[in-house]
Amino acid sequence: MKKSCYILFILVILLSCSKKKLQKTPEIQSYQVLTLTPGEVTVYNDFPTSIQGQNVVEIKPMVSGYLQDIYVPEGASVTKGQLLFRIKNPQYEQDIITAKAAIKIAEANVNAARMNVEKAKPLVQQEIVSKYELSSAQYTLQSQEAALSQAKATLANAQTNQGYTYIRSPQSGTIGLIPYKIGALVSSTTADPLTTLSNTSNIFAYFSLSEKQLLSFMNSMKGRTTAEKLNNMPLITLVLADGTIYPEKGKMETASGGIDSSTGTATFKVIFNNKLGIIQNGASATIRIPVNLDNALLIPQTAVYQMQDKSFVYKVMSGNRVMSEAVTTSPTDDGNFVVINSGVKAGDKLVLNGLNISDSTVIKPTPANAAEIYRTMKLKSN
Repeated sequence: MKKSCYILFILVILLSCSKKKLQKTPEIQSYQVLTLTPGEVTVYNDFPTSIQGQNVVEIKPMVSGYLQDIYVPEGASVTKGQLLFRIKNPQYEQDIITAKAAIKIAEANVNAARMNVEKAKPLVQQEIVSKYELSSAQYTLQSQEAALSQAKATLANAQTNQGYTYIRSPQSGTIGLIPYKIGALVSSTTADPLTTLSNTSNIFAYFSLSEKQLLSFMNSMKGRTTAEKLNNMPLITLVLADGTIYPEKGKMETASGGIDSSTGTATFKVIFNNKLGIIQNGASATIRIPVNLDNALLIPQTAVYQMQDKSFVYKVMSGNRVMSEAVTTSPTDDGNFVVINSGVKAGDKLVLNGLNISDSTVIKPTPANAAEIYRTMKLKSN
């Protein structure tokens, strides 16, 4: 019995040794590794924007009456001075007739008073009548001349009121909706305008920045004052609602001049030339602002993985061991690369094609071709 146990023990030892001999040493995996080098790169920040024409005018009547004629259709392009509407109000026509009649009466009174003055002058010289009568006649003439001036002013006022019944375009632009029909009663106190007139030869794209965004934005621009920073800004791109890029570039200007305490935002506007005429007042779009970074650390998006709303990269340590490092990043315009803001520094080596690597894993690093990786980016190494 003891001999059998001894033989069994020897067999177990032999089998264990044979298994160890069969086991191979795990092979070290090869991974692409990129050495971080600072460079100059342009990234983009997108902001939703609302579009307004250079001048958007509400057309309202100056006088009350019935809408008699509409001379332009909705959406029509008009020029400055073009007739748009006519309002019917017989009162203004009667006021003109009455004023003209009053002028004729006043002219007759002036002529009569002037004749009395001329008649009194020789009689005074001959001392037939006193100077008092001549002075009285002269005062009467002045009074009648004043009455004539007043009658002429009344006529001019009546003609002005009648002129308001013809509504002309104050500028060139595009007619908006016309909510009233012929025969509608309109006045200067009517809530809705007759129409709106938009001059869209240039358009303004308005957007807002939070206080935090504003500070970051201003710190990234060169210059001491806001005006200098805006002057040093590159031209801005407009992305239309269908995702296409508008061919004209825009220039950024301030709009609000400060932070609105009720919203906590500052409003800016970007001016675009609309010579193509494809952007309409009230349209929605996206402002794309370029930001030039002088010493950016740029890596492919695939080198970053997410865990619990945080971004991580695999950093190669001494002995080719891999460790996870938390980083903060900013995306580029194409979404294929990110700019690392913190977590790693220039000279660090990052794994590009790693996936689910455990910390402290030893790898075989293969230097990546940085020029090939960045071939689609406008990157200039320092």
